[in-house]
Amino acid sequence: MTAIDDIRENFELLDDWDDRYRYVIELGRTLEPMPEAEHSAANKVQGCVSQVWLSRNVERNDAGEALLKYRGDSDAHIVRGLVAILLMLYSGQTPQQILATDAIAVFDEFGFREHLTPQRSNGLRSMVERIRTDARETLAAAS
Repeated sequence: MTAIDDIRENFELLDDWDDRYRYVIELGRTLEPMPEAEHSAANKVQGCVSQVWLSRNVERNDAGEALLKYRGDSDAHIVRGLVAILLMLYSGQTPQQILATDAIAVFDEFGFREHLTPQRSNGLRSMVERIRTDARETLAAAS
């Protein structure tokens, strides 16, 4: 079972959105600490009301394929949890896998569309687009 399946299962057990928000905040606390040097303008995600940083590292798997590994952080607890969910979906994946994964659909499945403010929804889309842009750039560099 994947981490996303675990989250899906836990969300099904939590009927109340206050409990779901607490769970998302707990997920944010599981993020690997981001070194202060990575809290840079280059890593800052534009389009988020909260401060959000995503740092990318490209590694290679045994087949020589690029894998995009991420660290993320935010100054807002709920947004940090959203970052944690995004990284569970995307970090360690190939650019092709990233581009084939619809994170917004996953967040909609969890019910976030109805429970996030418009500003947080826009920020979530900005984070997803940033990762998808990284994937496209990684593919273009390999060509």
